[in-house]
Amino acid sequence: MQLLGITLSAALAIAIPTLATAWAQSRIGPAAAASLAEKPELSGTVIIMIAIPETMSILGFVVAMFIMFRAGG
Repeated sequence: MQLLGITLSAALAIAIPTLATAWAQSRIGPAAAASLAEKPELSGTVIIMIAIPETMSILGFVVAMFIMFRAGG
């Protein structure tokens, strides 16, 4: 039963931030495309704005690894 809780919490640590990242990028993508159509010099800012939500998924993965390794040791 303990293994189920550990596995579920690690899965949720990845799934929830990844869903939030997908939602954020679904809003950022069209806005970025529209702003680039008007001002192409904003490409650096657009890349940063698209990359920032990805850190949530990466941090969720790191937390999941901490959960799994902490439970194993």
